Amino acid sequence: MADVNHVILIGRLTRDAELKYTSGGMAVCKFAIAVNKRRKNGDQWVDEANFFDIVLWGRSGENLNQYLVKGKQVAVEGELHQNRWEQDGQSRSKIEIMATNVQLLGGNQGAASGGGASYGQAGQAGQNGQGGGYQNRSQPSGGYQRRPDAPVRDSGDQDYPSPPDYPDDIPF
Repeated sequence: MADVNHVILIGRLTRDAELKYTSGGMAVCKFAIAVNKRRKNGDQWVDEANFFDIVLWGRSGENLNQYLVKGKQVAVEGELHQNRWEQDGQSRSKIEIMATNVQLLGGNQGAASGGGASYGQAGQAGQNGQGGGYQNRSQPSGGYQRRPDAPVRDSGDQDYPSPPDYPDDIPF
């Protein structure tokens, strides 16, 4: 059986992201998130925070840097990476999460909360806030979803969903 190194976290940034470039010109975006956990200690509920350092490479980091501000909620998918070095004759190590996908969650203050952009290894967000990261699997790939009360049409030999029935009264 193969080994697995995969982590998914949802938390809030503890500081603004920091964007730097390697000598070869590759962008490196570093930030940290706090993931809160609530547990019961006797009769009291106690909040505990765990802190994780995140590294996002390439165009994804460049594109997301301006949105990764302290307090912003994000979902991070990636893998654990242990850095090892020697300092003053002592072996040191630090575990970071190498992000492969970062999803902005919530909205900005004063704006409607909800979706955000998803950035993965591909680098740029695509249409409808979708990018190289996850697609919203609750919707068909056409970007629409059939109403639960709408009749299902016979599409013959076609392998794609039929268009939705839109109500005449559009609320906007």
